[in-house]
Amino acid sequence: MTFRQGGRLDTSGVSAGGRGGRRGIAVGGGVGGLVVVVIALFLGVDPGQFLADPAAPSDRAGSSATTDDLDAHIDQCDLAQANVDTVCRIVATTESLEDVWTTQLPDQVGMRWEQPHTTIFSGGVDTACGAASSDIGPFYCPGDRTVYIDPTFFDSVLVGRLGGPPAGAAQMYVVAHEFGHHLQTMLGDIRRSQQDPRGPSSGAVRVELQADCYAGLWAHYATTTPAPDGGPPLLESLTPADVDAIVRTAEAIGDDHIQRTGGGRVDPRSWTHGSSEMRRQWFLTGYEQGSVGACDTFRAQL
Repeated sequence: MTFRQGGRLDTSGVSAGGRGGRRGIAVGGGVGGLVVVVIALFLGVDPGQFLADPAAPSDRAGSSATTDDLDAHIDQCDLAQANVDTVCRIVATTESLEDVWTTQLPDQVGMRWEQPHTTIFSGGVDTACGAASSDIGPFYCPGDRTVYIDPTFFDSVLVGRLGGPPAGAAQMYVVAHEFGHHLQTMLGDIRRSQQDPRGPSSGAVRVELQADCYAGLWAHYATTTPAPDGGPPLLESLTPADVDAIVRTAEAIGDDHIQRTGGGRVDPRSWTHGSSEMRRQWFLTGYEQGSVGACDTFRAQL
């Protein structure tokens, strides 16, 4: 997936964050804590070791300097850098997602898109869902309607630990998946994962598969949706190799693959995100059909 070479990026919807770096965020948020836990389980870890008391002092020295560095990095991003730099790729992907959903959501659902904020952080971050370590992986917090991403996740966990492809398209798919959770919050579906948290056909799995489908829908339209000023789409190409990288990433983060990678047995009763095949199937459903209605995982036979 290649961004067009010319043009600047609107970075106003993306900022750096850290522990103590985001003021005025209330602790709590109801269902918010759930999504952090779900994403932690997606990485096959105990979320308790990564969710801290927000009032407790941070044990990560230098978080302010890291936040300042990330803010400076974000501010200098442009489209050319988005093709070679992970932080700038995240920024550009959020803008592409805004372009697609601003057009498609009113057309398909009759609802105006509300862009979530995106926070890029290093080490740990305070959120309305609580304080979280970067070990939890990318996540979305409904309490403050923000997507949180530590860029080191892609190399250290997705590629290094889970064997996913080191491709820009893979990173963009992860961002699009988290934006899918924001759409579920807007539509009122995010709570379904809390009502039925585990199992191969559970509400939690259906929520995650739907977010995969929404990521596929974004990919369907990303290279044809004009910029708000009527200019060309931010993404100028989506190749078969890009789609293959995304599919391989979806398979790498399937519950069965994660359980095998961790040396354990495959136990569908503990699944929270779905198998590799399920995640592959639902991304491709969104990508091939480009329809919000086609992403109704709650009525589907899993």
